[in-house]
Amino acid sequence: MAPGKPKGGGGSRGDRPGGKGSGAESRDARRAANIKGGKAARDARRAEGGRKGNKPPESGAPDPRGDGWWGDQRGPDYWKARKAGKIPSPAAVARGEAEAPRRGRGGKPGGRPPKGGPAGRDDRGPRRDDRPRAEAPPLPRDMPLEGQLLYGRNAVHETLRADRRPVRAIWATAATAAAEDWLEGEDVRTAETDALTTLCGSPDHQGVVAAVDPYPYVELAELLAVPSPLIVALDEVQDPQNLGAIARTAECVGATGMIICRHRAAEVTPAAVKASAGATEHLPIVQARNLADALAEAKAADAWVYGAAGREEGAVPYTQPDYTGGMVLVMGAEGTGLRPRVAATCDALVALPLRGRLDSLNVGAASAALLYAILHQRDRVDNGT
Repeated sequence: MAPGKPKGGGGSRGDRPGGKGSGAESRDARRAANIKGGKAARDARRAEGGRKGNKPPESGAPDPRGDGWWGDQRGPDYWKARKAGKIPSPAAVARGEAEAPRRGRGGKPGGRPPKGGPAGRDDRGPRRDDRPRAEAPPLPRDMPLEGQLLYGRNAVHETLRADRRPVRAIWATAATAAAEDWLEGEDVRTAETDALTTLCGSPDHQGVVAAVDPYPYVELAELLAVPSPLIVALDEVQDPQNLGAIARTAECVGATGMIICRHRAAEVTPAAVKASAGATEHLPIVQARNLADALAEAKAADAWVYGAAGREEGAVPYTQPDYTGGMVLVMGAEGTGLRPRVAATCDALVALPLRGRLDSLNVGAASAALLYAILHQRDRVDNGT
C-alpha cells in the first residue's frame, strides 16, 4: 500500500483531480453546459423533424396541410367552416356574441350535435322509470284485508266462472271491456293501463284486474270422500309458476284436488292463479301443515301413494304401478326432490325414462307426463280395453 493513502481506497471526492469538489469546474458552469447541451439536442430533433415535413412552413409559404393547421391542429375543415362563417371565432365566443362550436363524434368541431337541445340538454322528456306512476283506482271498502287482486284475462274469467269466492270489483281498460264478451253484464270500472299496473303491481294484467276474497282452501277429508280420488301433492314446491302449471295440468286431467305445504312452499297467489290460467279457481286445494301426515291420512283411506323420483335406487318405471282406485301422486321440489320422510311414506317411487344428458325434468313437465300416463291407464280400465 502506498504511504499516505487512506485505508479504504482514497481520500474524499474533493481531493481527487477533476472531482466534484475539486474546484476545477464551478457548479454554475456545469449547469450552463448541461442546459446548453439539452437545447442543442432539442434543436437537433426539431431540425430532424423539419426534414420529415413536420415543421411549420416558412413565413409566406403555403401550408400543405391547410391554413392554420400547424397553429391549432384543428385541420383544414375547421378553417373552411370559419371562413364561410359557419363556426364563430374564439373572440366572438369570448365576447358572448356567439355560442361555442359544437363537437360531435371524436370531438371534431362542426360534427353531429349531441342528443337533446343545443346545450346538450335532453328535450325528449323524462325516462319511463322517472315518470310519475299513475294513480291506482281506490279499492272497494268491503274488500277483506287478506283479499287478492287477480290479474289476467283467463284468471279473472275463470274466477267468475268458478264462483268459489266473491268478486268485489273489476277494473278493465276500455278496449278490453269492449273486446271480452264475458265482461258483459259485470260491473266493470274503466281504468287506464298504467293505473292497472300500479293497482296490481304487474304489467302482465292484460287490461283487466279483479279484487277478490282470499283463496278458499279445503280440507283433505273433502278430497278423500270422493270415490277413487286422484290427488296431486307437492312437496315444498316454492315457485308459483310451477304451482300454477301443475294445477293447470291437474285440472285438465280431471284430478280431484291438490295438496300443498303450508310452510316453505308457494301459495295460491295472483301470480300462481295467472300461471294456471285460472285452473286454481276450479281445482280444490288443501294446505297441509305436515305433508307426511297428510299422506298417511290418505293411505288410511285406502289410497295408494306414489312419489316421483329421478334416478334414485329403488324407483320403478312409471308404467309398472297400478294407478286405478284412489291414489296420490307426490312431486318434489326443483333440485331437492322428495324429502326423506315424504319419500319413506310413499308406497312406491316411480321414474320417467331419462335417456339424455340431463338428470331430471322440470317439475311441471314431469307432472304433466305422469298425470297423463295415469289418466291413460285409468281410462283403459274404465273402458275395459
